Amino acid sequence: MEAMVAAQRMTAEEYLLLPEQPMTNLVEGEVVVAQPLALHQAVARDLFLALHQWVSAGAQRGEVTFPLEVNLDDHNVYAPDVLWYREGRGPGRSEVRPQPLPDLAVEVRSPSTWRYDIGLKKAAYERHGLPELWLVDTAADEVISFRSASSPAAGFDAGVELARADTLSSPLLPGFALALEALFPR
Repeated sequence: MEAMVAAQRMTAEEYLLLPEQPMTNLVEGEVVVAQPLALHQAVARDLFLALHQWVSAGAQRGEVTFPLEVNLDDHNVYAPDVLWYREGRGPGRSEVRPQPLPDLAVEVRSPSTWRYDIGLKKAAYERHGLPELWLVDTAADEVISFRSASSPAAGFDAGVELARADTLSSPLLPGFALALEALFPR
């Protein structure tokens, strides 16, 4: 399935005036629409649950949420599959749209949108100072993690590919560990 792209380019301001559109992103002024497959949804859910369990297990661990719109600039509004915010930065129960850039964004592979995730979206996240990005490749059973050691981030200065036999962790999430074989069961 190919992503559907709107024929007319628009600004973030115009995009945010539209009624909420589930499963859409504004990427370089183009509205990209995708319908995720069951594998995508299961992996996003399992990552969310693992992060939620970690957040709930201690104080001051921030907030994890499913897709919310994040306005990066005049031509890019993304809705990462899973977002994590440090304590005090999250949207809470706000009805405001869009939300601030998270501290961790997770993009799970969909056949129709992966090229955006690993290309234009990754570059925009990096340009706008996202501290950490996880690209979850369900076709290869791996997670590609990009991090910035400095804050605010000048760009990603560390990247690692994790396979099924590895454990996903992050300096942003002390004590969080997820065996990827649990995320990618055979």
